[in-house]
Order: sequence, then C-alpha cells, then structure tokens
Amino acid sequence: MPVNAMGVAMLEHLKANNRAWAERKVAADAGFFKRLEGQQAPQYLWIGCSDSRVPANEIVDLDPGELFVHRNVANLAPPQDANYLSVLQFAVDVIKVKHVMVVGHYGCGGVAAAIDGKRRGLVDHWLHPIREVYHEHRHELQAIAEDGKMHNRLCELNVIRQVKNVASDVFIQEAWARGQAVSVHGWVYSLGTGLVNDLDVTVTNMDDFEKLG
Repeated sequence: MPVNAMGVAMLEHLKANNRAWAERKVAADAGFFKRLEGQQAPQYLWIGCSDSRVPANEIVDLDPGELFVHRNVANLAPPQDANYLSVLQFAVDVIKVKHVMVVGHYGCGGVAAAIDGKRRGLVDHWLHPIREVYHEHRHELQAIAEDGKMHNRLCELNVIRQVKNVASDVFIQEAWARGQAVSVHGWVYSLGTGLVNDLDVTVTNMDDFEKLG
C-alpha cells in the first residue's frame, strides 16, 4: 500500500474511533457534551510526562472537563518555561483548581536519557534539571547497585524537585497569601501495576513549603 494511502487509512480509523467514542458518551449521558460546552471547572491540574503510556484522565478515571493537564518530557516544572507557567497561572488564577499533582512514572525514558551520557540535541538542555537532581543526590543514587532501581529512585527525586518548583512559584504563593486553598502533590505512576505512588510531599501552605526544604 502506498505511504499516502496508509496515512489516510490510519486517520480514517482514528476518526471512526472518535465517532464511536462520542456515540458511547451520548448514549450513556445525553447532555455530556452540552455541559462541556458551557465551561470547564476542574479541581485538579495534572503536570505529567508526555509518555504515551501515561494517559492522565484514564489513570485517575476522570471524564473530559474534570482534569486540567500539562504534559512534557519527564514531567518538569521549570521556573523559566513560559508554557508551563501559563498553564499554572491559568489553572490557579482563572480555573482556581484546588490540587496540583506533579506525576512522574517509573521507567521514564526522559529521566534515563538525562544521565546516560548520550547527546541528543535540544532535549539535553531540557533535561538538564534532572542532571542537577542526580548530582545533588549522587551519593544515595550511586549506592543503588541495580540500574533500574536507581533510575526509579531518580524518578521520585525528580518529582519531589518539581513539587518544590511548583510550590515556590509566585502564582501558588500569592494564592496562599490571599487565602485560596490549593495543594501541590507528588506522585509516581507504575507502568507495571497501573497504580500511583503518593510520595507524601504534599504542600498546602508556606509552613509545609518551608518544611519540605
């Protein structure tokens, strides 16, 4: 089959999937899409990895409209990234989410790529914060003999660092100052079990943030 024909066939398949999905939604709830048209009012912002195996809504079993989502390679929350900051500000100031979840996943290719010494181009610059986390915790990490376990621990440490980044941002701290309830959480998702691991680094106010260190 010619390449163009293959591409068209694949897109037609996706469009057919879309129509079937929409029909199922309407069959289960006739007013579902009409409600979505009105407004979005999710209580949660998910900052996760772009990995195709980590679908945010499915993991926590929420419908469209119930989860505001920002995804990038290795679930980073860098204070200099305008894309992430725009999402965070909109979520906190406009939508007024109550929870921000930074969600990494075990076996993250971005985390592994950050420290394997190979050159990949622009993404090396993007992943530099993970190398900083590795350097900061190198004694703990180098004491872990098995590479897989070491990488998974680095995934956890990366999430903890990103929780600190989110909680230190002016949008979060101004929300706390005006009495707005918003918490920042750190989770890691397991591809092997489908379960999330809460790292118990939740930050709900300035006192929590200062204790996080």
